[in-house]
Amino acid sequence: MTFRKFVVPILTIAGVALGVGAANAADDTGRDAFMSACASCHGADASGAGDVAKFLTVPVPGLTGLSAANDGAFPMLDVIHIIDGRTGVRGHGSEMPIWGDYFSDKARSTAGVFGAETVARGRILSLAYYLESIQK
Repeated sequence: MTFRKFVVPILTIAGVALGVGAANAADDTGRDAFMSACASCHGADASGAGDVAKFLTVPVPGLTGLSAANDGAFPMLDVIHIIDGRTGVRGHGSEMPIWGDYFSDKARSTAGVFGAETVARGRILSLAYYLESIQK
């Protein structure tokens, strides 16, 4: 059983209990994370044409064709590694923000060291699921 197959039923149960659809809650989390961390470079539509992209020396890729470029399979682990940035896999052929460190540092004051890592991984996973959901 994959992690996603385990988490989605739990979110569904929680969503029903709260009167909110789990898919909507998961989509909102990933979309919100994308809009705050990624859209300035990749664009709100993930086309690669964000407001900051014109100031960068490396072209910013669109993110809606990742599955198409991988024979129809979304490259989940690669996407997670690129977003996280702490594995040495760099996005865009040059330095991209190390979002794993950023998300962890931001949560450390309220969640503690170990809790901050959990928060960071959750945000990265939410982003990856959101990107998977917007593939063309």
